[in-house]
Amino acid sequence: MDPLSDVLSLLRPRSFMSGGVDHGGDWSISFGKHEGIKFQAIISGGCWLAMEGEPEPIRVSAGDCYLLPHGRPFKLASDLSLPAVDGYELLRLPLMGRTRVLNGGGSCSSIGGHFAFGGRHAEILLASLPPIVHLRSESDKAAMRWSVERLMLELREPQPGGEIIAQQLATMLLVQALRLHLKDESRPGVGWLFALADRQMSAAMTAMHAEPGRRWTIASLAERAAMSRSSFALKFKRVVGASPMDYLTRWRMILAADRLANSGEPISRLAPALGYESESAFSTAFKRVMGVAPRHYGRDGATPLPSLVPGAA
Repeated sequence: MDPLSDVLSLLRPRSFMSGGVDHGGDWSISFGKHEGIKFQAIISGGCWLAMEGEPEPIRVSAGDCYLLPHGRPFKLASDLSLPAVDGYELLRLPLMGRTRVLNGGGSCSSIGGHFAFGGRHAEILLASLPPIVHLRSESDKAAMRWSVERLMLELREPQPGGEIIAQQLATMLLVQALRLHLKDESRPGVGWLFALADRQMSAAMTAMHAEPGRRWTIASLAERAAMSRSSFALKFKRVVGASPMDYLTRWRMILAADRLANSGEPISRLAPALGYESESAFSTAFKRVMGVAPRHYGRDGATPLPSLVPGAA
């Protein structure tokens, strides 16, 4: 798989909810902290989105989509000067696939969902994203339109198996939104996620993810990127924020941690599968990255996973 698919596959959604809201009149609704990722697509009308810690509110209009990956409290309103009502009480969440009509509807209609993730892998993705991912260009709207319209249909006309279809459509929206965010050259970033938009860096990272146990060298990775060894090493560090070998080690340890926690795979099999000649070499690398020996990992369920880039939040 490619690096983004690899990371998403580790998230293992613990719960998923979707639904719609059709607002009417003047309104202001607040939402407290949340886990995971909230996403929403504005179907008609528009409103203001204000988030705790962000200096300015943003206007979201028909066709816009946005993701909220950091769990901060936020407010949606037709007029931000109005006193806010608690959204969880007003909407009687979760919506469970239903559309809630407030004040007769007609001023702002939206559909959305919420992914909450199990395990300790979510921060690998979420830490790479800004507090608000706002997709509003005409090309972005066109790219999202089919999935949004299909999700609307599933919510409007429930059919057998509709909950599964809605979840898959919402997953498509999430992945498509991440793709479009990566392509937004007006907001360049440093890190493994942003590096996927670079053809050369993506080629090298995809090779590492496809064969994490291979004995990769700077030279062999540079060949995958069609670059000289020195140019590749400098660009990888600049774009990704870590050296190629550091990135590879961290990805190997993330895979190892996942297998130790979920499959109970013995170290004697993990070590060679991830490119280590001995259990001791693997254990040394694991303890350096994770802070604990592999035999002790996950026993208390509290050991955090590392970022793919040193020093990342």
